Amino acid sequence: MLRLNQIKLSVRQDQKLLAQKAAEFLGVPRSEILEVHILRQSIDARKKPELFYSYTLDVAVKREAAVLKRFRGKGNLVSLSEQSGYVFPKPGEKILSHPPVIVGMGPAGLFCGYYLALHGYRPVLLERGKAVEERKRDVERFWETGHLDPASNVLFGEGGAGTFSDGKLNTLVRDKDGRNGAVLETLVRFGAKESIRYEAKPHIGTDALCQIVERMRLEIIRLGGTVRFESCVTGIETQGGQIQAVEVNGRERIPCGQVVLASGHSARDTFDLLLREGIPMEAKPFAVGLRVEHPQEMIDESQYGGGQPDTLGAASYKVTAKAADGRGVYSFCMCPGGYVVNASSEEGYLAVNGMSYSGRSGKNANSAIIVTVTPEDFGGSHPLAGVAFQRQLERRAYELGQGRIPIQRYGDFKARTEGWEGDGFQGEASFLPQCKGEYVWADVSRILPPHLNRDIVEGMEAFGRQIQGFDRPDAILSGVESRTSSPVRILRDESLQSAVRGLYPCGEGAGYAGGITSAAMDGLRVAEAIAGAYAPFVQPFEPSKIKVALPGEI
Repeated sequence: MLRLNQIKLSVRQDQKLLAQKAAEFLGVPRSEILEVHILRQSIDARKKPELFYSYTLDVAVKREAAVLKRFRGKGNLVSLSEQSGYVFPKPGEKILSHPPVIVGMGPAGLFCGYYLALHGYRPVLLERGKAVEERKRDVERFWETGHLDPASNVLFGEGGAGTFSDGKLNTLVRDKDGRNGAVLETLVRFGAKESIRYEAKPHIGTDALCQIVERMRLEIIRLGGTVRFESCVTGIETQGGQIQAVEVNGRERIPCGQVVLASGHSARDTFDLLLREGIPMEAKPFAVGLRVEHPQEMIDESQYGGGQPDTLGAASYKVTAKAADGRGVYSFCMCPGGYVVNASSEEGYLAVNGMSYSGRSGKNANSAIIVTVTPEDFGGSHPLAGVAFQRQLERRAYELGQGRIPIQRYGDFKARTEGWEGDGFQGEASFLPQCKGEYVWADVSRILPPHLNRDIVEGMEAFGRQIQGFDRPDAILSGVESRTSSPVRILRDESLQSAVRGLYPCGEGAGYAGGITSAAMDGLRVAEAIAGAYAPFVQPFEPSKIKVALPGEI
């Protein structure tokens, strides 16, 4: 097949025209185009309001060699496709005494468990929280009443922290082994829309992701795996530097020789446990900041121009700047048509996140505006110094809002940060926040250290020069965004194991991923490491062919 780059269609044109476009591009009759596969689709807005989709295609064409010869010396517009699929490794020969145990059912644990189950390893998955159906009810009750279940919330439970987000699937991880493609293929198999395979910024949405997670769990069980909810690992047993067993809920011992530690970036009690047991770990940089909301209509106008078709969907953005002190300030987890959500997981502490449904039809856009912090910023070399810093910020946010999300208009935040007299926001606000969970107007500038507030103001002013109105005085800030990634790295070697053999730190919580896709890919890597060393209990299975229509917003 031939790889074609920079094939363009107007956003108002049908994808069915791609075959004709490919024929014109290659200078052949339409009848000679045999197959067309979309590899990538992105929006070209350089001539807005006239917008185009730019495609990378793999095309099967008659007389391929002759067609390719005509394009030699003309850059990379046409080349031979080198597309190769993901290949799970051949099984090893060592004998497993017990099934592998996977701690946590976020993307890393879920994908590790699914691929091990698919290849005959009968994994045991332990999740401290509840099944996603029950978890959904607990989360909605928390948003409505403020009653927090520390084991079943926005951050804990089946599907992990990413379940109650926008379900964004973009990643910066290089994918020479095809794991990203395998993750997307798996999600489509369990009900995600086909277009996530090729969209430049694919997303699923919270409503769809909840159903996909449930289907993956049912398939793991069908394939011989075991899934246990409300099963928190409270101890690990080692002998001679080798994992022997895990303790669950303080009373049950599960023998095992391989433990995949995929407990997520907020499993603070697990970090405490590992520290007590002497598992090598270290503090790592992460980022903190505030959520900002704007009218989605403003973002659409800035990114697309007016009069665009509804099929284009809510516009997104990505902005970056450098503050005067040298720190980077940037947007993170941008949620078009989304909500700011109370994402607390501990009593007396408050953190926020962003969430969109699959339709992205909310009135506001939101993203985190964050600044990187390092161990030098939060108090030295103790492995859990970053956790202590997160808690300090979250305690301030909780006290400021008395358990509700504290919000403030940007003009007032800037005034407080820069020491102005009087209010920084004058006039009538043109929009209100969209939050899941109660909110209260408060002085958000009291949450972060002053120098980070100044960095955020500098960033907001710079972003206002990139997106008109970004720094408008009635933009709404909320806090605190403290769980952007893990504050800890649990050390592992080239075999993906800790110094304690058989323990595989995995995913975002262990410090090796940053989002749904990269965490799932790391779960695949760990599954490969186990399977490449050990023989399965049974022969591999054929994956189920699941095709389900997904509903709209919940």
